[in-house]
Amino acid sequence: MAAATAGGPGAATALWSEVNRCGQNGDFARALKSVNKILQINKDDVTALQCKVVCLIQNGSFKEALSVINTHTKVLSSDVIAFEKAYCEYRLNRIENALKTIQSASQQTDKLKELYGQVLYRLERYDDCLAAYRDLIRNSQDEYEEERKTNLSAVVAAQSTWERVTPENLGLREATYELCYNNACALIGQGKLNEAMKKLQKAEELCRQSLSEDSDVTEEDIEAELAIIHGQMAYIMQLQGRTEDALQLYNQIIKLKPTDVGLLAVIANNIITINKDQNVFDSKKKVKLTNAEGVEHKLSKKQLQAIEFNKALLAMYTNQAEQCRKLSASLQSQSPEHLLPVLIQAAQLCREKQHTKAIGLLQDFAEQHPANAAEIKLTMAQLKIAQGSVTKACMILRSIEELQHKPGMVSALVTMYSHEEDIDSAIEVFTQAIQWYQQFQAKSPVHLSLIREAANFKLKHGRKKEAISDLEELWKQNPKDVHTLAQLISAYSLVDPEKAKVLSKHLPSSDTMSLKVDVDALENSHGATYVRKKAGKLTGDNQQKEQGQGEVKKKKKKKKGKLPKNYDPKVTPDPERWLPMRERSYYRGRKKGKKKDQVGKGTQGSTTAGSSELDASRTASSPPTSPRPGSAAAVSAASNVIPPRHQKPAGAPATKKKQQQKKKKGGKGGW
Repeated sequence: MAAATAGGPGAATALWSEVNRCGQNGDFARALKSVNKILQINKDDVTALQCKVVCLIQNGSFKEALSVINTHTKVLSSDVIAFEKAYCEYRLNRIENALKTIQSASQQTDKLKELYGQVLYRLERYDDCLAAYRDLIRNSQDEYEEERKTNLSAVVAAQSTWERVTPENLGLREATYELCYNNACALIGQGKLNEAMKKLQKAEELCRQSLSEDSDVTEEDIEAELAIIHGQMAYIMQLQGRTEDALQLYNQIIKLKPTDVGLLAVIANNIITINKDQNVFDSKKKVKLTNAEGVEHKLSKKQLQAIEFNKALLAMYTNQAEQCRKLSASLQSQSPEHLLPVLIQAAQLCREKQHTKAIGLLQDFAEQHPANAAEIKLTMAQLKIAQGSVTKACMILRSIEELQHKPGMVSALVTMYSHEEDIDSAIEVFTQAIQWYQQFQAKSPVHLSLIREAANFKLKHGRKKEAISDLEELWKQNPKDVHTLAQLISAYSLVDPEKAKVLSKHLPSSDTMSLKVDVDALENSHGATYVRKKAGKLTGDNQQKEQGQGEVKKKKKKKKGKLPKNYDPKVTPDPERWLPMRERSYYRGRKKGKKKDQVGKGTQGSTTAGSSELDASRTASSPPTSPRPGSAAAVSAASNVIPPRHQKPAGAPATKKKQQQKKKKGGKGGW
C-alpha cells in the first residue's frame, strides 16, 4: 500500500507513515484506525477512502467495504475503485452485479481480467471463461502463471463433467497435484474411470510430497487437503459398482470434519444415493449436511439440483408424502422441462395406489413438452402393464414415433401382443418396422434381421404363405444365403411340395458342403463326450460275418426272475397265488370271538399245558402244506392248506415277537 502525499498538517503526515508501515507488515486492522483518523481531517480524501476499502477487504469486511464505496460514489468513481467494488460483490456472491461492474470499467486491467475469469466460472459460462484464461496466459508473464493454468484446467474439467464436451489437449504439464486432480475430473466426465483413478493416485502422491516438505504441516493437515482427492476416488468406486468401498471412504472423509461445506454436501448426497430406500435413518442424518450454510455458493447448479431430487426421493421413501410433493413441485417450477420432478410425483401417487391419476399427470406433461414425451410414455406404458392393461400399453408404445422402428421396441411389442394372442397386431408391428427400414435404411443389417424374425414368427403361428413371401424377399437380396434357402424350402414343403423340390435344386452339392474334419481325431480329443471303442481283431467266422452283414446287434440277456425262498420245483404252484388272500376260493376268514388258545397268558415265564401241542415242528402228523407229487390237478379245500408263497421252510422254528418292557418312572426303589 503506497502512502499518499498529505497536504494537511503534520499530524496527517505521521498518520500516513503509520498506514504505510502497517500495510507493509500486514497489520490492516491498525492501518484502518490510522486511515479513519485521516478521514476525520479530510472526509473526501480519495486516497484515504481507497485505503480504507482495501483495509476492510483484507480484514474480510466485504459488506462494510462495499458500503463505503456506495456512499462515496461522487469521490470514488468506477474507474478508480472498479476492481475493489467487483471483488466485494464477488465475495458476497452477488455474481451478476460483479459482472456488470467489470464490464462497465473503462480500463480492463490484469486484475479485472483475472476476476472476470472467476466470475464467468461461477456463472458457468465455461466457453467465455476458457477464452478469458487463454488470453491471460498468452499476454502475461509473472509468478501467477501456474495458478492460471490450474484455473484453465478446472474450466476444461467443468466442461467435460457438466456439458459433456470432449476436452481438447491443452498440453499442460502435470507438475502440481491441482493440475493432476483437474485432469482426473475431466477423464471422469468422459467416462474413462480407470485412467481417472490413476491420475488421482498420482495427485495424492504429489500432494503428500508437496506438503511433507513443510515442517509445520501435520499429518492431519495433509489428510484434510487430500479429502477432496479421496472424495473423487470414492465417486469413481461408486460408478464402478464398488459401493462398499466407496461408502467406507466417504465415511472416513466425514470423520475428518473438513471445513469445505461443498465437499461435505456432495459426499452426504452420494451416501444417500447408495442407501436408496434402505438405511433411511442414516440418510436423514446425512441430508442435514446438504443444508449447511453457504452450500449453494460452493456447488454447480446441476449438483444442487441433484441434491434436491434426492431430498424429494428420501421424503417419498420415508412416507412423507406432503414433503415429497412440495419438493418435487418446487423443482418443477425451477425446471419445467425436466423429467425427474414429474416422475417423482407420479411415483408418489403410485405409492398411494392412485395409478390413474399418475398416468394422467404424465400424459399432461407429455403433451406440454413433446421433446421429452418418449421417456414419459415409456413410464406410462410400464404403469399400464402393472395394471394388467397390456393392449393399452402397446398403444402407448406405438405412439412413440421415434422408437417405433427400433429392434428393441419391435421385440417388446411383438412379445406383448403374443402374450395377448393378438397375432395380427404383432405382424403389423413387424410390417411397419420393415417398411421404415426399406424406405430409409434398405441395406441395413437390421432390416434383413427384421425380415427373418418376421418370417420365423409367421411360420411359428401358421402364417406360412406370408412367411414364404418374406423368405423369398430375403433370398432375392442374397441368393447365396444357404440358410435362407433352406428355410424357404422347409416352408414350401408344408404348402407346395413340388415347389420345394424345384428350389432344392439350388442347394449346393454335398461335396461342396463337406468339411475337412478328421472324425477319429475329433472323437479321441480331450473334450469329446463320446469316445469310440477300439475294435478288437476279427478272426474266422466272426470276420466273415462282419464283412458280410456289418455290425450285428448284441442280444440282451434276459434276467431270470427271483423265486420264493421256500420254492419247491417238485410241487405245482398254487394257481390262485396272484390273487389277494380274501379273493381265493379256500379263504374262510378269521375266527372271531375266540381266544388264541390262551397263548402268552399267565405269569411271566410260565408255559401253558397245550403249548407243546401248538408247536408244529413236534407234531408228527402235520398236514401237508402243498399238494403231493402226481396230484397237480387236485387242490385241497381244507383251511389249513397254505399256498407256496406263504409257506415257511420245513423245520423252521416259530418266532415270537419280543414284548418290550416299559421302564418304570421315578427314582430307585420306593413306591
